[in-house]
This record gives sequence, structure tokens and C-alpha cells, in this order.
Amino acid sequence: MGYAHELVMSRGGQTRCCIVLAQDAIAPENTAAKELQDHLEQVIGGTVPLQSEDTPWDSDVRLFVGPTQALKQAFPDLNLDLLGHDGIVIKHRGKDIFLAGGRPRGTLYAVYTFLEDVVGCRWWTSTESTIPSRPDLSIPDPLTSLDKVYVPKLQYREAFYKDAFSSPFAVRCRCNGHFAQIPPEFGGHLPILGWCHTFFPLLPPEQYFERHSEWYSEVDGKRIDNGQLCLTNDEMRAELTRRALEWIRENPQAGFISISQNDWYGRCLCKNCLEVETREESPAGLLIQFVNQVAEEIEKEFPDIWVETLAYQYTRKPPKYVKPRENVVIRLCSIECSFVQPLGIGPQNLSFKQDIEAWSQIAPNLYIWDYVANFRNFLMPHPNLRVLAPNIRFFVDHKALGIFEQGDAWCEVGDWIHLRAWLIAHLLWDPTLDDRVLIREFLQGYYGPAATALERYIDRTHDLAEKSNVYLKCFMRHTHEWLGQEDLVELSGLFQEAERAVAQDPVLRQRVRKARTALDFAWIANWKRFSLEARLRNEPFLGPKDPNAFCQEFIDTVKSFGLTHHREGRPFSELESDLRTMFVPPSPPPAHLPWQGKVTVDVQDQEFDLFGKGTWVETKDDPLASDQRAVRLTGDHTQWAVQYHPDDYLRGTGTWRVYLLCRYEGKALQGDVCQVGVYNEHENKPVMARTLITGEVGREEYAAIDMGVYELSDDIYLWVAPLNLPDRVESIWVDRFFLIRE
Repeated sequence: MGYAHELVMSRGGQTRCCIVLAQDAIAPENTAAKELQDHLEQVIGGTVPLQSEDTPWDSDVRLFVGPTQALKQAFPDLNLDLLGHDGIVIKHRGKDIFLAGGRPRGTLYAVYTFLEDVVGCRWWTSTESTIPSRPDLSIPDPLTSLDKVYVPKLQYREAFYKDAFSSPFAVRCRCNGHFAQIPPEFGGHLPILGWCHTFFPLLPPEQYFERHSEWYSEVDGKRIDNGQLCLTNDEMRAELTRRALEWIRENPQAGFISISQNDWYGRCLCKNCLEVETREESPAGLLIQFVNQVAEEIEKEFPDIWVETLAYQYTRKPPKYVKPRENVVIRLCSIECSFVQPLGIGPQNLSFKQDIEAWSQIAPNLYIWDYVANFRNFLMPHPNLRVLAPNIRFFVDHKALGIFEQGDAWCEVGDWIHLRAWLIAHLLWDPTLDDRVLIREFLQGYYGPAATALERYIDRTHDLAEKSNVYLKCFMRHTHEWLGQEDLVELSGLFQEAERAVAQDPVLRQRVRKARTALDFAWIANWKRFSLEARLRNEPFLGPKDPNAFCQEFIDTVKSFGLTHHREGRPFSELESDLRTMFVPPSPPPAHLPWQGKVTVDVQDQEFDLFGKGTWVETKDDPLASDQRAVRLTGDHTQWAVQYHPDDYLRGTGTWRVYLLCRYEGKALQGDVCQVGVYNEHENKPVMARTLITGEVGREEYAAIDMGVYELSDDIYLWVAPLNLPDRVESIWVDRFFLIRE
């Protein structure tokens, strides 16, 4: 049965529609028409004609693309200039459909919105989509589905995920940020000259410091070349402004330039700088005063260029008096926050809430730099999906005009990376969307029958994190604060259920397997902790029975998915090397030590922290070592080049007697050989330090050195160092630390 106002676009694969392109269409509008044609032909299964407006095709339904004359005649009161660069119009009049928008990208976004909301197309990733087959394509309710004028509240939208950078996927997701690789024919994007942290790129110390040390930070009465800039130095400001103008002249189309602090501390503490900071009751006051002065000069030559700076770490708190100029953009960063509680209502994030409230009162242009991944390790579960939508709405409610959601853009495998990119992009385009509905839609569309179990998995991980009250930072080392052994068993069961649901579909089975990698890594990362807990309780360990085989299978799996990095700037090969040796068959305990009947921990060389690799220290094969490998320290220095920072799975497990297994090579037959010690980082003082002598340290075999009894925690670490006696002691070899619970 038909509808009174039904628009029939095809019947039985026979096309009853055509596409009419605006006569004065710009390149992105041409692209929009071709994208509409391509997708409709896939959906209908037949040819969809595409004509210019000056030679319209006679058809039952006409889809007018771009600011056509037909649109202006049908809706004379519609002012396209009010749509900005990205706003959209979706209208109909009789059997004519109108898809248009602001320039340059609005018409593209209108077409994608129509294909998504009306036709049912979905682009899950840059290579995976759902394009429905509808040989009988009709629009039963055009009065509601084809009546939309929408201007996004956010002018800058960036989902910082590797897959989300590519075009046309980024455009289909309506992202337009700095890193999006969008060519002009797809509307381009919004690049920022310098991107961020530009103080030293603008004024490199290697070029200027020797002649102008006064341009750089004064710390403890001394000018340093590894801090920030002296923001009250007028001569420095003039040179920085000159350089910034050179950047803009070379790239006048950029639209933004970043004048922002370096990505570390070391701000200037000279008398003049501190005077401004004190008056403004925040280091941000000095920064904004400086950026305002630079922006004023830039405006004289480039009145349309925005000058962006960061409210980041020590400049996050707003100033008391100075306000940003109209051509200055403040990008407020949430790096210190907890991402298991919404930023607007979570008690863990009260100080950030206060800061954004204050910035929104004084900043005419407020952008946000938000953190939505675990940058210590992208492979680890990071349950923050529930806060993404509330946080984006919170930013928009506080006048944010642009949001950069920093995800794990280095990584092809991680914790729900495809879901996150898709979800974030849709919320940035329309923050009013129901995130729960979006998540369910993605799970059902991308994982098929596995969706129900996976949604329960997501809910369970988030429930566990919220209940634990963990402070979920964007640099998390472990998951054990919120995820226990029994929890991992339960979550593994949910993934097994999901895998059974798609067992007969190789594509969906691979997608589910890829999603499970984060859970697998949680088992690997927590194996030593949970197995130790089981031994201490004299209970069975519930995890993988063969951790070495489990770890090797994990490595093979993530590499098969193309994983190259496990964290920002760190190749997976580094982690792979550690993983391959993490669960080697256990070495036998030293026979002469009193370990029988006690709980022991064998700390092998892959768990050491090594300093001066390739110079002071290196890991080498050694047939004398318990696992055939050991760490060799050269004898020509006194650096604490071998350190063991006890993993915090040992925290609260009682006291442990620590043995060091080491040997030396050299001519010394008597006298000093090396130093060992224990240091308390929290109190910044040594706990124990000893000089070992010949007789204690073996030459032909490893000797066990009793270093004492300690409660092992994050506060202390063990260290080994030579004595700079290369003529007598050529090298020190460290095999392992062996811990026996008292």
C-alpha cells in the first residue's frame, strides 16, 4: 500500500529518479552529486542519470544538488549564507528533493546525511560499509524526513584516529580537522599552522639561544634552552611575530596559526614574568597577554587568520584580568582529568569544570583538546565510552566552537577503535544524538549477531570501572585497579558467546577477534599479578594455563591485523620483544637459597629498566644465565644503568627477601667490583647501598647477593652500577633478581 505523499525513486530496480546539479557548482558540489549517484546506483541496482541544471532530466523524482535555481525558487526565504561552511539543507517540494548547504562542504554533508538517514547507508570504517539493496526505493514520509536545515554547533570537528583521517571516510563522518586528509574536491579541512607547541619551532634554541639567551626561560636564576620562552621580552616577541608572519605568507590558506607553549614545563620565572603571573593569579595571564600582542600584529596583515594557543597544564587555570582578543582561539586541554566520570558532574573533575566555566566567560573563541584513549598503551581496555557524549555536550554548552578528540591515531588495533571513531564523529556533528542508540547501532551493523554479547561486555567493563571509583587517566599503566581476575573470566565468557554467534561468518568472526585483543592484553598484562595472588591465597589461577603460548598467539593475531604501534610514537616491535620473553619457561630457583615451601618471584632481565642502552648497558645472550640471557654493564662508568622498579602487583603482598644474581668479567682477583642499592623515590633518599667485592661476586658463575628484606612498592627501586674500574673490572653481568616472600 502506498502513502499519500510517497516519493518513488525506483521500482524493481527500474530508476524513476535523476540527479540535477547546480549550474554554478563548485568542486565539492560536483563530488557530492557523483557520490549521490554512485550510492543510489548501488542501492537501486540500476543507472541514475546525472545532469546539469541547464539541461534537466525529466523524471518522476528529481534530486537537486547544490544551490540550484530550483531551490531558490522553491524556497525564496532560505538564506544559504547563514549556513556557514558546513550547514546543510534537505527539503522537498512536490516530487523534487533538494540537497544543498554552505560552501565549501555543506552540500557534501547534506548528501551524506540524506544517504545515511533516508536511504540507510552506513560507513563503519574507511573500508567497511553497509549499502542496502533496495530495488524498490521510496520515501514514504517526505514531509518529515526531507525537512531539515542544520548548522553544526562545532565549526572544527576532529576524531583523532588513523582510519578516520582518510577521505572520503572523514567527509562521510563530517569531520574537518587538521589531520583529516581531505582534498579540495571533497571540501578540504581546517589546518592549523604549526599544529601546537610552537614556541621552539618558531624560535629554535639551536639558532637563537647562544646570541639571545634572555629570550628563553629563567629558572633558578639561570637561562635555560629546554624550557619555554621569556614572554615579557619585547625583542623576542618581535622576532617570533616576524617568523609567524613568514609562516602565514607561505600558507595563507591555513586559517589558523598556533602560538603555543612547548609540551613540557620550565616556564620563565624571571622577575618581570612572575610579576604578571602574580597579578593575573595564573601563568595563563602572562601567556594570553603575550599571544594577544602577537595576534594584534598578525591581524594588521591577515585579519582573517585565527591565532590559537593552549590552556594546558600550568596555563589551564584562566587569568583574573586579561581576556583573549577576538582573533585568538583558546584550546583548553583536559589531560589531567579522570575519564570514567563525566567532566561536567564527576567529583573527580571539579577543578576542570571550574576552569572551563571561567574560560567560557572570557574567551570569544573556545576550542577543546580532549583525550579519549590510554596513551601509555593503546591495547589496554579503557572504559570511557559512557562519558564521550556527556563531555561533548558539556563542551558545547560552554561555548566550545571546536573539539579535537585525541584517540589512538598510531594504532590499527586497540580498545574499540572503530566504534570510538564512528561514535565520536557522529556526536561532534550532532551532540544531541543518543550515544546509547549510536553504540547499539554500530555494534549491530558491524558485528551482526555478536552485538548482544558485545554490548553486555561494554556495559560490564564500564560498570566495573565506575563501581571501583578508579581515577581513569589517559596514561594508565594497569587495569587491576578496576578489573580483577574473576572479572576477566566473566568478560572472556562474553567474548566466547560473541564468537559463537558469528562462527559461520568469516568476516564478522575476524571483526570480533580484532575487538577481543584488548581483553587478551588485559590477561597478559595482569598474568603475573593474578597468578601471584592465586599462589598467596593457595587458590587455582583462572587465566590462561600456558601464558607463553597465549602471548605468542596474541602477537601473531595483532600483527595479522597490521598493528605497527602500541602507543604514540612507539613501535609495536619494542613491546613485541618484551612480550616474547615475558613468559619464557621458568628458570629453576637457585638451589642453595631457602625458597622451598615459600612463594617466590623470578624477575628476569626483560623486566629491568635499562639506562644508556648501547653505551653503558645492553642485553646479550649468556649461556651462564638462568634463561640464557643477561644484562651486561660496561665497567667504565658509575651509572645506575640497571634498575628494577617493582611492579605494583607486589604492593601489599608483605615483605620479600631480595637476591641479586650477578657475575663479573675482568682481571680483579680481590677488591671492589660493583655497587648495588635500594632507593626510595618518594622520600628521595637511599634505603641501602653496598659495594660488592670479589668473593661475593662470581667470575665463572652467577652468585646470589642478599640485598635484604623489603616491602616492595612503587616507592622504591633496586639498582646495580659499576665502579668505573675498567682496567680491573671489564663488565658486570646481571641475570635476575630472585624474591622470596618472608
